Amino acid sequence: MLTKELIAIEEKYGAHNYHPLDVVIEKAKGIWVWDVEGNKFMDCLAAYSAVNQGHCHPRIINAMKEQAEKVTLTSRAFRNDQLPLLCKELCEMTGFEMVLPMNSGAEAVETALKAARKWGYKVKGVKENQAEIIACTNNFSGRTISIISFSTEEQYKDGFGPLTPGYKVVEYGNAEALEAAINPNTVAFLVEPIQGEGGVIIPTDGYMKKVSEICKKNNVLLIADEIQSGLGRSGKLFAYMYDGIQPDMVTIGKALSGGAYPVSAVLSSKDILGVFNPGDHGSTFGGNPLGAAIARESLKVLVEEKLIENSFELGKYFKEKLQAIKSGYVKEIRGRGLFIGVELKPEAKGARRFCEALKDRGILCKETHENVIRFAPPLIITKEDIDWALPKIEEVLTTL
Repeated sequence: MLTKELIAIEEKYGAHNYHPLDVVIEKAKGIWVWDVEGNKFMDCLAAYSAVNQGHCHPRIINAMKEQAEKVTLTSRAFRNDQLPLLCKELCEMTGFEMVLPMNSGAEAVETALKAARKWGYKVKGVKENQAEIIACTNNFSGRTISIISFSTEEQYKDGFGPLTPGYKVVEYGNAEALEAAINPNTVAFLVEPIQGEGGVIIPTDGYMKKVSEICKKNNVLLIADEIQSGLGRSGKLFAYMYDGIQPDMVTIGKALSGGAYPVSAVLSSKDILGVFNPGDHGSTFGGNPLGAAIARESLKVLVEEKLIENSFELGKYFKEKLQAIKSGYVKEIRGRGLFIGVELKPEAKGARRFCEALKDRGILCKETHENVIRFAPPLIITKEDIDWALPKIEEVLTTL
């Protein structure tokens, strides 16, 4: 079937909760995807960083096939032979003591929120139902009712009330605002070290270190949402590492499975995740053997193929080349690793038309917050690949 036919079917039978570019992808390999008519595109979104290892990485696909022929799901009613190894390997890789696996990124964040509240009541001594969690302006951690309750994007909340209480919001990047908002009922501060959906927003140097110190001083848990910025995307294993800190909890997902299967997790200490008792929290699919086997191989690919180092080096190269483009439309180019945002001026009339023009030239990326083009290709990209894309990007930014 052709592109127009498939789009018409999706528009008729699928809910309209997304506004994708009109390209219908049929297959993918590495950094490249092909549509149903055989046109080839460079993927510069990487499924919002879920395919850091590249599309259909052979090692990950082989791990998936091998495990699928053994056992895919046991539920947590029984144990399986892959989950304990994933937990051990994740802890050894990240320096945390304990792992709680889930499926989607939003589930990981919900898990962290629940853990923080229960820790607040059982350990910190906050009175029942009085716990408060502080988040930041411009945040994005998912679309559940609880998570949208602390969003500052009005569209995410429109029509979904009543919203969940127990949250405060402070200005992102403002450590003093956090300190002023903390009170005896504050149990946690949830923050993205780099705000991806917010437009690849990077706080000033030292911000994460400062908020870490504030949280420790006030016995408040620091939760780093690294679902999009983590696992190599920023040029380090986690973006918070640029400030040399260790949060109390970290949420991860997306690239944890190399885009092959939904896998997420919360990383923390035994003192924090130890507040959960059997029956307090769970998921039928969370920690399933298929997902665990895929995640184990995905992590090995990141390390053994030096994709984190590649992200750091080529991200620097890509950003410098983009900054050298002379365009009257560009307001700012910012990023860390292969996580780059090109913010356009208001007179550019939005980033959507630029993304559509890039698609026509064989590059797929997506606008965020209307005026930002996000470039986040798989971490396997090469300098030659970037050099292929740069003239096309320059043409769009300077002549559209």
